[in-house]
Amino acid sequence: MRSRPLYDVVAVLARLGVGIVFMAHGWQKIEAGITATGRTFDGLGVPLPTAAAVYSAFVELLGGAALIAGLGLPVTGALLFIDMAGAFIFVHADQGLFVVDGGTLRNGYELVLALGMASLVFAAGGGGRLTLDQWIIGKRLRAATDADEEDDAASFVESLRQAESKPPKKPRRTPKPSAPEPAAPLEKPTPEGSDDDLLVAGRRKNPQRRRASTTQPIKSPADDPKSP
Repeated sequence: MRSRPLYDVVAVLARLGVGIVFMAHGWQKIEAGITATGRTFDGLGVPLPTAAAVYSAFVELLGGAALIAGLGLPVTGALLFIDMAGAFIFVHADQGLFVVDGGTLRNGYELVLALGMASLVFAAGGGGRLTLDQWIIGKRLRAATDADEEDDAASFVESLRQAESKPPKKPRRTPKPSAPEPAAPLEKPTPEGSDDDLLVAGRRKNPQRRRASTTQPIKSPADDPKSP
């Protein structure tokens, strides 16, 4: 696992080295003159040689400085990559890899390939945190955070003022529970009489039960086993 502070320091050194190379080549073209550089590009078969000379000279000079400062790295890296891609396609691709091969100047594509890939890495966010981009973004974020905190504090104070200005609410009186109404007395059910009851003069009377007869039947002497 890489150490983030160490990576940031290495990224600064990489931007410094690549930026110096770009600035040197851009200044070389400007010092030679845009017109002379355009004629050289025309002899190498570069389309629109004057426009290409202006683009390459100023993009390399200003882009190299922006790389060192870490300013606008996505855009700067993309512009420098396009510059090196054009140089690779129109000038160096058919010259081989090495700039010098066997003591002979071959003008190969090794330098433009390395510079183009490094520019692409910086454009993709490999410039580290020690950049002007990070400083500007961090400053904006801090300003936005401070503004949000101030808004929250102002809203809180305003809510307190509104709460103090409102009259206190009167407590609601809870109604007393009313006494329950007395329940109506239950009527006792009148026992129904049996089927044997008779209604006499508005009231029921039980019928007189028949008394059992006390007379016993007279047994004949023939029925008595003790008689001789």
